[in-house]
Amino acid sequence: MTEQKPLRISSRFGMIPGLWEEERLRWFIQDIGQGWSPEAEDRPPLEGEWCVLKLNAIQRGKFDETAVKTLPFGLEAPDNLQVRSGDVLVTRANTPSQVGDVCFVIKVQPRVILSDLVYRLRLREDRIDGRFLSYFLLSQMGRSQIEKEARGTSNSMVKISQEHIKSLWFPVPPRTQQQLIADYLDRETARLDALVTAKERVLGLLAEKRRALITHAVTRGLNPRAPLRNSGISWLGTIPAHWRIERLKFHLHWIEQGWSPMCDSMPATLNEWGVLKAGCVNDWDFDPNDNKRLPDNLEPLPQYEVRQGDVLMSRANTTALLGSTALVGEVRPRLLLCDKLYRLGVNDFSLFREYLVAFLRSSVGRYEFERDATGASNSMQNIGQDSVRNLWLPIPPIEEQRVIVSRLTVEAGKLDAMRRAIEHTVRLLKERRVALIAAAVTGQIDGGAIA
Repeated sequence: MTEQKPLRISSRFGMIPGLWEEERLRWFIQDIGQGWSPEAEDRPPLEGEWCVLKLNAIQRGKFDETAVKTLPFGLEAPDNLQVRSGDVLVTRANTPSQVGDVCFVIKVQPRVILSDLVYRLRLREDRIDGRFLSYFLLSQMGRSQIEKEARGTSNSMVKISQEHIKSLWFPVPPRTQQQLIADYLDRETARLDALVTAKERVLGLLAEKRRALITHAVTRGLNPRAPLRNSGISWLGTIPAHWRIERLKFHLHWIEQGWSPMCDSMPATLNEWGVLKAGCVNDWDFDPNDNKRLPDNLEPLPQYEVRQGDVLMSRANTTALLGSTALVGEVRPRLLLCDKLYRLGVNDFSLFREYLVAFLRSSVGRYEFERDATGASNSMQNIGQDSVRNLWLPIPPIEEQRVIVSRLTVEAGKLDAMRRAIEHTVRLLKERRVALIAAAVTGQIDGGAIA
């Protein structure tokens, strides 16, 4: 494959090399199977134990063999459900954007079986390279076919059938070219993925630096020579001697939580009423777009409308996000507080709202949320109003609070500019990966680059 072959027009895939065929997948499948989902324990298996794949073992072309649940002792699985090297795995049920996600299994630990939510394709290896097929199914041309035929009763879970998988069309180069293309994409996507991983590691370090900056400011202040005293609170340690330690309830007028009617899955438009989701406060800044449309047959409750200056806190979320707090900046009208959020009525004469949000975002502010969280699982925890009221926090004089916030705004702004630049680079790298796969599986890349 050392020269560019003449291209021809394909009704399905645009321009492809003239010698490539267009076939349905059914002619290349030796066997397609579906797994089993018995009751299993969410822990790694011990030697000799059977385990079943979790759905998240398949992630955009990557296979995580450690994403498993362990079958109870003594329960064995049929041998024909085992996952083996060379299998192509396709999720048969998932969200619309993830159904049909695919990966090629290079290696897998013993005694791993298919989940009921996954199809296993065993291919005619003399005719098709499983890696090439996987890359095609990851491309926009493959995804569009899968998403077009996915069926379901809600936007949260849709399914694809075995017949749908078999009926997929894909461009078919000669077998040797498939292998060359797959080898090329293995190399190039690994290089791009490594760059993305490195950039994301930097993003993690920036987030840690921002939290450390905030934590130091709200526990030690800005004057490194200020006398310190023991706060009397083990997780706070020492604080400036002139600061007070008080419970949050002495600086609140009230706490309220909102309303969670059955809403549409789509966000509200600017002229429609929407109900905020708990995730609107997950990041450092309030996100008004994280909402769900209020159906036309439901009357809004205007008393829950969110306004600029509101302090919102997540009262039900994962352990890592529970208690996430944000200050509402400029906000569109007709957005309502949901039941999973608290709105804090802050006494502005004693507590600067931006200072309170900074403290609650700090490591020491998060400590009490994580300690007092209640719930049946780490996927959803709750924190009660009494726990919020009884939070301990260091209270500088009100003017000092304003100065601390002003300094944090400047320093955090510098970190945010760096974060945005890196996130832009990550987006470009991911777009490059998508474009590279699409070009390679349709023969748009010069043969000399691939060989």
